[in-house]
Amino acid sequence: MIRTLAVDGYRSIRSLVLGLDRLTVVTGANGVGKSSLYRSLRLLAECALGGVVGAVAREGGLASTLWAGPAVIGRAVRAGEHPVQGTTRAGPVALRLGFASDDLGYAVDLGLPPPPAGAFQHDPEIKVEAVWSGPLPRPTTLAAQRRGPSVRVRDDDGAWRQRPGRLRSFESMLTEVVDAAGAPELLDVRERLRGWRFYDQLRTDAEAPARRPQIGTRTPVLGPDGADLAAALATIADLGQGPALDRAVSRAFPGSRLEVDARDGQFEVRLHQHGLLRPLTAAELSDGTLRYLLWVAALLTPRPPELLVLNEPETSLHPDLLPALGELVREAAGRTQVVVVTHSARLVAAIGTGDGIARVELVKDFGETQIAGREGPLDQPRWSWPSR
Repeated sequence: MIRTLAVDGYRSIRSLVLGLDRLTVVTGANGVGKSSLYRSLRLLAECALGGVVGAVAREGGLASTLWAGPAVIGRAVRAGEHPVQGTTRAGPVALRLGFASDDLGYAVDLGLPPPPAGAFQHDPEIKVEAVWSGPLPRPTTLAAQRRGPSVRVRDDDGAWRQRPGRLRSFESMLTEVVDAAGAPELLDVRERLRGWRFYDQLRTDAEAPARRPQIGTRTPVLGPDGADLAAALATIADLGQGPALDRAVSRAFPGSRLEVDARDGQFEVRLHQHGLLRPLTAAELSDGTLRYLLWVAALLTPRPPELLVLNEPETSLHPDLLPALGELVREAAGRTQVVVVTHSARLVAAIGTGDGIARVELVKDFGETQIAGREGPLDQPRWSWPSR
């Protein structure tokens, strides 16, 4: 299980170290940095897919994604004695991301390319990467390290071995070195990051693919836009989770029954509702009803990921559906680690409290995303960044 997430220099996040539990609910008012935290998780996952540089470039480049405030917010500024102003930077320009579990961790440091940057001026460079065993990076726990274009890995006997060749500035050692290095920790970190699953683009508009019959095959994982909803629901039932599916539907829509009609390979969702003479097809369902069914398919997946991240799942849902969604989220956390980013107090209440459930409220202080109630660095999980 992932225990710690660390973000430094990303948008409104100047420096944040966050402890995660089996189910972590991140909440807060609009504009406090919930989306920044969610995007930082996605950027971390992109490292294992070779796409982190491109993802930052699509956001406008490193200059557009870096923390926009001063490097240090002094006491006089906080007391209102001086206006906010730039301060002398003590370290290099950097966007740093990292995570740690009980047995493995990874960190990446992205920086500005040296001038002239040419046509790829929005592409940051990967300056440093590190993979370590255990919860914290230490000289004795490092398994692989990249500085600039050079990579070294630790052999079974504990000795460092320099990898031949040089990495390009946009290449991650998780994609370019892992198959040849012989360091099992590299492969493990890559596969874990690739297994993280994100949902933030489930479509319920009038032209959403989920509203139309689709060619269906066994689908243990709902697609990112929900196009294969009918096949995913049919797969859940086919693999023995039909009772759980029925409960999820009846909790939200008492007296209703879900059916997946399969004809000539075309799968279509139908919802039988009390009092109606015929079932409603997905094309006839309200946005909220369809979105709830999409969350049912995502959360009852027969192939749970190591980490499941949901961004504002309450969108388009009627408040009366949030208790049922909260139950679904709690049940999913029994099968996989879940992070929920939400601004809905009612959903937070529906998820509830208990062992393995952590609530994190984000707030803004002088433009900086912080965790409510945290008094200082000693009141957070231990973390240290690999140096350049």
